[in-house]
Amino acid sequence: MRLLLYNIRYAAGIGRQFHLPVPYSGYFKHTNGNLKKIVEFIQSVDPDIIGLIEVDSGSFRSEKNNQALAIARALQHHHVYQAKYSASSMVRKMPLLNKQGNAILTNREIVAERFHYFRNGVKRLVIELELEDCSIFLVHLSIKFRHRQYQLQDLYGMLKGVKKPVIVAGDFNVLRGTRELELFMAASGLRNANRNGQPSHPSRAPRRQLDYIFHSREITITGFQIPQITLSDHTPLVCDFEIVTPRQDGNVNPLSEDTKQKWNSRNRLVYHKG
Repeated sequence: MRLLLYNIRYAAGIGRQFHLPVPYSGYFKHTNGNLKKIVEFIQSVDPDIIGLIEVDSGSFRSEKNNQALAIARALQHHHVYQAKYSASSMVRKMPLLNKQGNAILTNREIVAERFHYFRNGVKRLVIELELEDCSIFLVHLSIKFRHRQYQLQDLYGMLKGVKKPVIVAGDFNVLRGTRELELFMAASGLRNANRNGQPSHPSRAPRRQLDYIFHSREITITGFQIPQITLSDHTPLVCDFEIVTPRQDGNVNPLSEDTKQKWNSRNRLVYHKG
């Protein structure tokens, strides 16, 4: 299967157009033009699962359209969207901000969907999507160090009861570096799909790793790429994986020929369109 993780920044774009006439004014401009480019990129990647961070669900900037739904329709995927602020948050009462959330899209059958909220921070949403053979958790952690540590503790608690192989993906905002995640990874047993620590932010000249795809040991990563595109301030992460099933002799089944052929045809992915 192929997983795409992408913080799309509400399709607001980057660069001069985003910062004119005043800095960050792009957050208040119509975004459908850039969203079309994002859709074209996602279609070129052909993912089975898509984790989208910073999605507009229907404010004036998206011209009242839910961006997750628009992308799902273009790809013929199912989609699950939720506001990233808890129901009790005052942000839910503020125009524009109350339309901001995250989403998971997939062409696989959805067994169950659950929405969790961290106890600390402003951005608190965790989307849990259970598929037939694995569970996906999508997160967007706080920009405050102390809140991130509390959120990682909560996330560990959510993962402990999951019986299926797990993928945890999202924008972790670890502004102090990957060392922030060492305790969480040691406790959970999760592994980083980005073996070489490739940076993902900012997209024009990536120098830090903010976006992560973690996986449990039952999952084998067959490919990992970070396409260098500049449709958002983050670059996307593309991860190919297979669920490894244990055999009766205690070993694991090797990668299927079908998976090998798919990876051989997909691993030439290069996308430089701005």
